[in-house]
Amino acid sequence: MEVLQLTTTVDASGYLHLDIATQLPPGQVTVVVVMNPVTSDSTHKPDYDFSDLVGKFSWQGDALAMQRSLRDEW
Repeated sequence: MEVLQLTTTVDASGYLHLDIATQLPPGQVTVVVVMNPVTSDSTHKPDYDFSDLVGKFSWQGDALAMQRSLRDEW
């Protein structure tokens, strides 16, 4: 079994053409295709803008000690 990942282009008519060289012997194979559209990072909008909360919270005490005590409760 081989797992391959590649980025390619769908043509204007909606067809995806794959030419993949493999080390498999001649014969039938089962092919599974998972298509995930590629999005550019510049168009990705964050889920929430936290900038209005910056500087609003002031912690009193040792944050690491509090984290450890909460984790140890589990």
